[in-house]
Amino acid sequence: MEIKSRILEVLQSGHLMSLATSDENGLWVSDVVYIFDEDLNIYWMSDPDVHHSKSIVKNGQAAGTITISNKSKGSNLGIQFSGIASKIDGPRYDLAKKHLKKRSHPEPKEEDDVLKGDSWYVLKPNKIDLIDEAQWGYDKKSLSL
Repeated sequence: MEIKSRILEVLQSGHLMSLATSDENGLWVSDVVYIFDEDLNIYWMSDPDVHHSKSIVKNGQAAGTITISNKSKGSNLGIQFSGIASKIDGPRYDLAKKHLKKRSHPEPKEEDDVLKGDSWYVLKPNKIDLIDEAQWGYDKKSLSL
């Protein structure tokens, strides 16, 4: 199985991403609901005044994990990644539509203020490690972008 297609399966199956950022105060991890595109870029909405949002503006270095797990004895499946994160200006109706669908909310209208004070952010990975215990045990497969 191609690594990229399996990574896309993980992204499609998951809901929460653990996002790691850093600033002058050290490291910080937050869970965010994410969406993604076919280029493996990961998007989320956040309040611009929270710790991880401020850290991204100051230092775009970020990393994250997404784990698909149903049982403690099930096979591990997930991804670990690092890259550059940044704030996106504007309401981005295309992202809002996808994000609200993922959360089982009705489709917004373009004039709706879905951000309500939040902002969009994107993490563009430069490396993704795939953990697929069912196929490869604990041998990670890496994809460099």
